[in-house]
Amino acid sequence: MKKKDTKKITRDQAMKDLDKLKKDLFNFRFQKVNGQLTNPSKINITKKSIARLKTIIERKSDA
Repeated sequence: MKKKDTKKITRDQAMKDLDKLKKDLFNFRFQKVNGQLTNPSKINITKKSIARLKTIIERKSDA
């Protein structure tokens, strides 16, 4: 998820995306342990996207 995409997103959509990304991260970790992960950088990208969405949710709840 890119920075400019996150500005347009609603709080509800951010919550849905956050849940999806958490599930993806969980699956990536299992794939890494089993040696099935083809692109290890997906883990870091997913972590950063989760952090962005958490920030958006926090900002939208304050407003």
